[in-house]
Amino acid sequence: MPRTTTRRAVTAVLTAALLAPLAACAGQDGGKDTPAPAGGDSATPRTTHLTVLAAASLTNVFKTAGAAYEKSHPGTTLTFSFAGSQELIAQVRQGAPADALVTADTRSMDGVRGEVEAPTVIAKNRLVIATAEGNPRKVATLKDLGDPRLKVVLAAPGVPAGKYSAKILEAQGVTVKPVSQEPSVRAVLSKVELGEADAGLVYRTDADTVPGKVDAVPIPDAQNAIAEYPAAALKDSPNAEAAAAFVAWLSGPEARKILGEAGFQQP
Repeated sequence: MPRTTTRRAVTAVLTAALLAPLAACAGQDGGKDTPAPAGGDSATPRTTHLTVLAAASLTNVFKTAGAAYEKSHPGTTLTFSFAGSQELIAQVRQGAPADALVTADTRSMDGVRGEVEAPTVIAKNRLVIATAEGNPRKVATLKDLGDPRLKVVLAAPGVPAGKYSAKILEAQGVTVKPVSQEPSVRAVLSKVELGEADAGLVYRTDADTVPGKVDAVPIPDAQNAIAEYPAAALKDSPNAEAAAAFVAWLSGPEARKILGEAGFQQP
């Protein structure tokens, strides 16, 4: 065999001998060039999406609370569906996909006891009389709402705010013939804000969301009703652990601070 050919053959054998250990090490330590296993990178954190059904009166404060929760719980995102509690209960009964439920009264929550975990009251609220800015009709008491010349709007009887309103009006012997009965307390507030009603009964926290647009006439505690907000995880939630964690957080110091700043009372 020619000398040049022999030298090339020896070089090839030595090169192969040197590269073999390196290739073995790469296979053992999973080097950067090692293909990712099928199904994606197991190191990538899983994102959990929670859907929360919440009473309409929580609309503003829960947007703030949700942002705070997502910041302190990376990997979890929240989607809220706001409506009157009676509508939320109907959704739960119909099997709407959701992870947690927060209503504006305990009676609504009791109606789906079989579908939820043990509820916890996270906040309380009180009613006020909402009037147009400046209170041009000079509404001062619940008895004033009985004036037939006054256009009064109330929440519908099936809505927690409607139930509370009926209770306190009856206790004061006041008969009101509302011009409309709305599906949520926010709808009542909107009617007053738009000038379609002279007055309406809403939660104090609702009136606080539109400063400069409506006035809030306080109702004495002895004539008022206390609204309680229970929260619970749904039993058929596909994210049971995360849903329970969110409900527990709602009773914690950070959430209570946010709720308090929005005018809600401690449970």
